Amino acid sequence: MAAASQLTILSPKPRALHTIKATASCSSFKPSPASGNFKKQIMGVAAGLLAASAVAAATPLSADATRIEYYATVSEPSCELNFVRSGLGYCDVVVGSGEEVPFSQLINVHYTARFADGIVFDSTYKRARPLTMRLGVGKVIKGLDQGILGGGGVPPMQVGGKRKLHIPPKLAYGPEPAGCFSGDCNIPANATLLYDIHFVEVYKGNRK
Repeated sequence: MAAASQLTILSPKPRALHTIKATASCSSFKPSPASGNFKKQIMGVAAGLLAASAVAAATPLSADATRIEYYATVSEPSCELNFVRSGLGYCDVVVGSGEEVPFSQLINVHYTARFADGIVFDSTYKRARPLTMRLGVGKVIKGLDQGILGGGGVPPMQVGGKRKLHIPPKLAYGPEPAGCFSGDCNIPANATLLYDIHFVEVYKGNRK
């Protein structure tokens, strides 16, 4: 059982270090422009971290971006990564035995997302529910499309499978910071991202 977690925000200089209790995890990427409530802004970070279209910012932002750190989340055992031509690294902790991930249909996945130094920046386990996503149609970063759906030397995941992904910047958010609000960004520019993926199920609400 995970220990009590806290959310630590490291702000760019000259701001001071702030610490607040993580009473709720980030569930929506967009900030609330009409509200001065900081807690509501914090809750507005996470789900859009997967969306490639959410990278753009109104003004140039420093690569020394704020990083929101999550603790006491799920980590899968290590395995040896295989790297394919695109630069994506993957390895299967558990090979699933169910249905293969379908192209362009909704699926439910649990994940823990880290920076290259191991710091966790997002986790569905903190929200106690999987994320519903659609693969193959540009709704997520390229590394997740290839890493889960397969292709280019990567086998598709099957229901029940657990896979580690090493996503280089060009398959993640590239040279722009991401997860930005109030002038700070959760994901720095040119960040390499590490994901622990658990393919839970094909979403039952898909149209036939």
